[in-house]
Amino acid sequence: MKTIGILGGMSWESTATYYQLLNRMVRSRLGGLHSADILLRSFDFAPIARLQSNGDWDGAAELMTKAALALEKAGADCLLIGTNTMHICADPVQSRLSIPLLHIADVTAEAVKDRGCRSPLLLATRFTMERDFYKGRLSLKHGVEVVIPDEQQRADVHRIIYDELCQGLISSQSKALYLQIIEAAKTRGADGVIFGCTEVGLLISADDVDVPVFNSTELHAQAAVDFALTDQI
Repeated sequence: MKTIGILGGMSWESTATYYQLLNRMVRSRLGGLHSADILLRSFDFAPIARLQSNGDWDGAAELMTKAALALEKAGADCLLIGTNTMHICADPVQSRLSIPLLHIADVTAEAVKDRGCRSPLLLATRFTMERDFYKGRLSLKHGVEVVIPDEQQRADVHRIIYDELCQGLISSQSKALYLQIIEAAKTRGADGVIFGCTEVGLLISADDVDVPVFNSTELHAQAAVDFALTDQI
């Protein structure tokens, strides 16, 4: 089994989900007492969040790269950045590594295309919904054109992620608001929903909506397990 390296803690709420998914998926595939071989670097999220809000993406990329190199040196065979937003740093991080960085947008896009969806709604942080590092990659590399919530909806989605989900708070009112945003997007032609923040799946699930759901956290974990177990079964 190959070793999976994870840059986590952004937030730790979703990193805990990664840890559970990876281990459950490996046990499901191999059975018995098997679990995933993982190296985890979990950041204190508050300084990272300050870099995000200040737009200091170069500083964030340097932190990510230093941690990624340490995981590679410790024996990681691949790398996951356990957050959609911080994939804004994916290219500079990958450029310094000799191991593959499994990009969350790529694995999500493949799932979208496999389901035949053309215009899924993207629910994510403002950084991910508004900047091109994610939606541009979906479009240019995969031909997936996402639907983006309007200005007020983006503000609400972002606020719920940072003020609630990243702090372990689950609100029925916030869930209802997310579902309203999904319904509004369907009237604009959205034919699926990308949970484009690793915390979104803590609030809503595929059972809550009647269009295909693409949970980026689950898809990312599955890609890592597929990589780790190549040639094993």
